[in-house]
Amino acid sequence: MLQVNKASPLASDDVERLTPSQIVKMFSSFKLILKRQFRVFLVLMACTTALGLLYLFITPPSYTASGTMVIDSHRLQLLQEKPDLGANAIDTGAVQTEVEVLLSRAISLSVIKELRLTEDPEFAGGNGGLLGFFLKLVPGLWGSGGIDSEARLTDRALTAFERRRTVYRVPPANVIEIGFRSLDPVKSARIVNAIADAYVTEQLDAKYQATRRASAWLEDRIKELRMQSSAADQAVVDFKRANNIVTVEAANGGNARLMNEQQLSELNSQLILARAATAEAKARLDRMQDVMKQDVPDASVADVLKNEVIIKLRNQYLEYAARERVFAERYGANHLATVNLRTQMLELQHNINDEMKKIAESYKSDYEIALARERSLESSLATEVTDSQITHNAQVQLRDLESNAKSYRTISDSFLQRYMESVQQQSFPITEARLISAAIPPMHKSEPITLVVLGISTVGGLMLCVSFACYRELSDRVFRTRAQIEESLGVNCIATLPALKSTNPVNSAAIAEDAASKAERIIVHKHELMNYVADFPFSEFTEGLRSLKLVMDLNGVLKSNRVIGLTSTLPNEGKSTIASNFAHLLAQAGRRVILIDCDLRKPSLTQHFAPDAAGGLIQVIAGKIDLADAVWTEPSSGLTFLPAPAASASKLLHTDEILGSNAMKNLIDRLCETFDYVIVDLSPLLPVIDARATSNFIDSYVYVVQWGQTNRDIAERLLAETPEIHDRILGVILNSADMRKMARYEGYASSYNYRKYYGRYGYVE
Repeated sequence: MLQVNKASPLASDDVERLTPSQIVKMFSSFKLILKRQFRVFLVLMACTTALGLLYLFITPPSYTASGTMVIDSHRLQLLQEKPDLGANAIDTGAVQTEVEVLLSRAISLSVIKELRLTEDPEFAGGNGGLLGFFLKLVPGLWGSGGIDSEARLTDRALTAFERRRTVYRVPPANVIEIGFRSLDPVKSARIVNAIADAYVTEQLDAKYQATRRASAWLEDRIKELRMQSSAADQAVVDFKRANNIVTVEAANGGNARLMNEQQLSELNSQLILARAATAEAKARLDRMQDVMKQDVPDASVADVLKNEVIIKLRNQYLEYAARERVFAERYGANHLATVNLRTQMLELQHNINDEMKKIAESYKSDYEIALARERSLESSLATEVTDSQITHNAQVQLRDLESNAKSYRTISDSFLQRYMESVQQQSFPITEARLISAAIPPMHKSEPITLVVLGISTVGGLMLCVSFACYRELSDRVFRTRAQIEESLGVNCIATLPALKSTNPVNSAAIAEDAASKAERIIVHKHELMNYVADFPFSEFTEGLRSLKLVMDLNGVLKSNRVIGLTSTLPNEGKSTIASNFAHLLAQAGRRVILIDCDLRKPSLTQHFAPDAAGGLIQVIAGKIDLADAVWTEPSSGLTFLPAPAASASKLLHTDEILGSNAMKNLIDRLCETFDYVIVDLSPLLPVIDARATSNFIDSYVYVVQWGQTNRDIAERLLAETPEIHDRILGVILNSADMRKMARYEGYASSYNYRKYYGRYGYVE
């Protein structure tokens, strides 16, 4: 199996690096687990499938009807003069709120009352389904047996109603789907439509109650606002009268203004015009004075003045000047005609100057008039500014009063409009929700779905099987395979011995010969399992012990391996049976073998081979009798047995000191000189400590574990606490194995142990 480091979890890179052989091994492990837990899988799957079929059998079919409602906010805009398509958009939260309203207790009770569901056995008959079926099997367990009250019937019907009803939003639209499950398809459709009707009725009633309360509150508020608005208007009038403030309506329909403000604005405008006129008159006067410095004004000045006399005189002057130049060239400058022309030109020049002086005087008069008007307007403006500053504080207070009055009028008009709208909505039967798809009786059942129930029971059974199988695998802390022994104990598993079945536990012939054998100290086999190798030399059990003999012989080449001790974890794990059969096997092979019963607390070999022995191991160690007088023999095989009489051993308190004494070691040394092998049956490790005291004379230990019984944790702890034994373990024997069941743990490896393979070579049990 795949080994995972406990310090770090199995990474994805480790999984990717799995070789094909490792993958095949993993699948083989899973296959073995399936084989081991096949009966568990079969039983649990049968139980879960039976439960699914029972559920389908006792659960009546139910039908689910569904209807669809839409939340349309635009329907409410019919009451608005100017509908705003985006003003009343409903978001997801609003739709979810309506879903909760549909799920409310009020809607459910309304439908229950309308359809009288408290009288329907489906709703008032108690718990249904599988649990209800079992509860009905016990009379009196469900209910008190008497007549239920109306409140209890309603509560029971409400519980059943809410369990069968479904309401959810269909995203992304503002659509709500209502579903109801019932044993009767017609009833389920009728209840769905009743839920929609109850919801619409509840919405209309809620809107009517809300608008009625709002109308009553608005009516009282409007009266109060009207009184406040009138008081504010009267305060404005009183303030104007007290402060002599007169307002003038604007000509273009604008806001009214104070009279002094209007006068100040008009004076300011007139002053600006007067200053412009004064500047213009001053400019004409200055220009005229500049022109008067010329003898004859040029043509541009004459045109600007627009005086016909000056233009005419200037034209005559120019004409005379031209003639004068001609006469001066023709007749000379002193000619009478030339002088006469110059005289006329001088007269014309004087006339022009006189005319320009008149114009200059006119300009000067206009300038003075404009200047006087400007000064008058400045004086008036200063007076108005002074008056405006005086009334400034009053004007500020007036504006506050007018603002308050205007606010009260606006609020009053707004409340009046809302009041009229609420009055209209009280008699307008419309809601945001409407049923767009009414429920119809379904044609097919919705529950229970056969395939789903069977699928759930199958999947649940598989999960239960896997969980229980994993629990059994994890809790199975006993030895079942060689790999487990080698991994847990760190020693080699020599052989796997099958479980032996005794067909004749008491040998009658041995009983008849008991008296004669007792006198001659001859071993009589009262139990056939103690000499199984002699009766069944070609059995799997005997072949396993031959493996132990081979391992012992191979290890004896390198070191002295003549004293073999057999021990186990707990009593009754078969170590004495193995010790007896192994000693017989060695004896039958022509080896000189002595079998010693060193389990002084419970000498089972002595009870089988020499139950009436008067002396034995303890007496030989104590020097009370000779070894030759204590041993028993088996003539057929030549096996020698040194018993440990139970009567003498039971009186000893410190058997470990006897086994660990020098006398015991000296005895073993003497036996090694006479016998080829010394087989010692030791006590188990867990109950007593006698086996630990034998390390001074035991060459190798054979550790016996019982298949499916010896706990791995206990064995690991015992060997860890006894390193003197662990270091000398020749190997482990897995005893009493169920060879057929081992195929579920070791796969193909254990199939070599099957009888059919041994039968090819003549091995029989």
